[in-house]
Amino acid sequence: MVARYRTLLMACTGLVALSLPSMTGAQDGKGAQDGAGSDATVLERVTIKGQRLAAQKGSATDSPLTSQTTAETLDNRQITEIEDLGRVVEPGVNFNRSTGAVNIRGLEGPRVLTTVDGIPLPFLSDPTRNATGGLDTVNFSSLSAVDVMRGADSSRAGPGALGGVLAYRTLEPEDLIGEGRDWGGIAKTSYDTADRTWRGAVAVAKRIDNTSVLFQGSYGKGHERDSNGDIGGYGTSRTEANPADVKDHNLLFKLRQELAGGHMLGITLEHYRKDRDSDLRTSQALTGNYRPGNYDGKGEVERDRASIDYKFESQEADSLIDSMWASLYIQKSKVMDGYDGFRSTSVIGPIGRENSSDEKDFGLIGAAQKSLEIGGNRHVFTFGFDLARLTSEQYSAGYDNCGPKPVRGTYTGALSACNNLHTNQADTPKVDGNRIGFYIDDEISLGETGFRLTPGLRFDWVRYEPQMTDAFARNASRPALPGTFEDTAVTPKIRLAYDVAPEIELYGQWAMGFRAPTTGELYSRFGAEGTYLRMGNPNLESETSHGFELGANLGDDAFGGRVNLFYNRYKNFIDSRSLTAAEAAAIGYNLADYRQGGISSYTNIARAEIFGVELSAQKVFANGLRLGGGVSALKGNDLENHTFLRSVPPLKAVASIGYDTESWGVGLDLIGVAASRADDGKAGNYFRTPGYGVVDVTAWWEPEQVKGLRINAGVYNVFDRTYYDYSSVRSNAAGQAREFYSEPGRSFKISLTQRF
Repeated sequence: MVARYRTLLMACTGLVALSLPSMTGAQDGKGAQDGAGSDATVLERVTIKGQRLAAQKGSATDSPLTSQTTAETLDNRQITEIEDLGRVVEPGVNFNRSTGAVNIRGLEGPRVLTTVDGIPLPFLSDPTRNATGGLDTVNFSSLSAVDVMRGADSSRAGPGALGGVLAYRTLEPEDLIGEGRDWGGIAKTSYDTADRTWRGAVAVAKRIDNTSVLFQGSYGKGHERDSNGDIGGYGTSRTEANPADVKDHNLLFKLRQELAGGHMLGITLEHYRKDRDSDLRTSQALTGNYRPGNYDGKGEVERDRASIDYKFESQEADSLIDSMWASLYIQKSKVMDGYDGFRSTSVIGPIGRENSSDEKDFGLIGAAQKSLEIGGNRHVFTFGFDLARLTSEQYSAGYDNCGPKPVRGTYTGALSACNNLHTNQADTPKVDGNRIGFYIDDEISLGETGFRLTPGLRFDWVRYEPQMTDAFARNASRPALPGTFEDTAVTPKIRLAYDVAPEIELYGQWAMGFRAPTTGELYSRFGAEGTYLRMGNPNLESETSHGFELGANLGDDAFGGRVNLFYNRYKNFIDSRSLTAAEAAAIGYNLADYRQGGISSYTNIARAEIFGVELSAQKVFANGLRLGGGVSALKGNDLENHTFLRSVPPLKAVASIGYDTESWGVGLDLIGVAASRADDGKAGNYFRTPGYGVVDVTAWWEPEQVKGLRINAGVYNVFDRTYYDYSSVRSNAAGQAREFYSEPGRSFKISLTQRF
């Protein structure tokens, strides 16, 4: 459905954008007069400048463990991508650019739940071909807020939220339509020297009686993200980033119909796509297998969504429920990673691959709330549901110059390298899955004591049924169809909160968490006899956790902060490792048959732990001075193998000082990160990153001559420091010059935002 309407959405968005100047004139002139004297119905609930202050009632992020970043902060901080979010605003949130995974509290990938308007985004995991990700398929210009919930809230989030939840909320018409008006719009443009990317976006909304509509679209074009290296050329000595061309665009359409009695019915259509073409010079050499200009990478991520949305806010005190929201949705996500090249020495001739993972979801998600007075105590009951049917597929398409495989034995002589090239096959079977989740919790206000007790309970059922296809039957390892995976979980929670004062909340929480294995962890197979074998484990058990929280929410945006102490214990933690000869024999394999690289598979680690502290504080003075800061300090241990969990990032601290007037402001951000832990020698690639400190300077200006215009600018890494992002580089091999993996040096970003 989304694909069918892409052209229409793009045309409508452009048409409305071109008509903004004339609409502005109409609003100031005749339109303003018509609005003053019109009998048209005006909706009562209006929010200005995209700041809806709370998550959906009963949603996963409707919790005291949640912090929120509004659209205004996203604009002011020039946050245009996931990795920008964790730089200063959310120092405990990281993005692994190597795998496309969000990292919260030291867990990432399928252990962090990412949602858009409450709808889960699948983390597409292809463990054999590196076509992973799919969580960065949201354009930040289309957002009204980003919520981050740290820790597992089992009664709300469900499977995949062991580390927390990153929740995107897209714009609603009410975010653009100001009070007393029937239309509104916003246009943005920005340029970033770190990747020489220009972005443009426009969003407009119109209300006619009780019907409102929103169009939003954006386009970006840029290049590779710079390193801070200055050595060009080819091969392992190169420290400059490989040249790349990157393009992305998104389209968002919403139709909302307000009905009598507090009901709202709507339709949402959304499309996002990013394409990347790279010149992989680090893998080229003047006399090597790949010569200059003969090895190019390519990649794309894409997501389409169509949903029917419902929302209800009771207008009467004796209503059966007080509020409810739900979305019936269809969503398709895809990640592709590949290359095209020409080999000059090993197997002379052209070679290419397109490795893709995709998932189609059809589901219903929502929650309802009801308040009651029982025995002198106020109860707020929340009931929620998450029902989904999914189909996931993986495929590697390709070409090379190997020729037909010998009827018996393997390739020999000059074609020996072809024994490792398995393509035009599926490494993971097609999987049909079902997910059912129901939860209920009850927030009990204990009289007038200020205490609130919230017990909660969630039930989840997950079932994966692999399907034999021609593509999986062609797999070089000759796999049999693996069995069905099925599991259920009951995850309780209990939270106690105490309101010391109107703006001081103390709380403690215990919650269980649950995550089923991914289809790749269960069923993937890549390799063949004579080389190596990388395989899933259909006998894996689901991960579970116990999480303990002590925290405080203090004050407000003008003067306040947050404190969190936590300890999480994990059982059956899923990890990949090489098998011993005895372990291989136990599942029917002879390790000697895979002499090139052995056999690796996924196993459950019996016990693991992550604990730490998170702090944040801010103060805004009456004279315009503002101060802020935050700390995220974590430690993670594999208690079975007596080593540390490499996904846990090192300590990070940020501090900010700024001064704002009514029309301009300046700010200074200090970012400090400790060195990562020393290599534990437990095998595998590990890049120990040194500690660093960087300085950013930002400024903004709203000229009085142009109403609604705001200009933001920033200089990032002012002192041109060479540093490394641990989450993205920790698994990189030592063969490449280290500065190739460094973050950009000194860079500049400027953005213009015009509100209408």
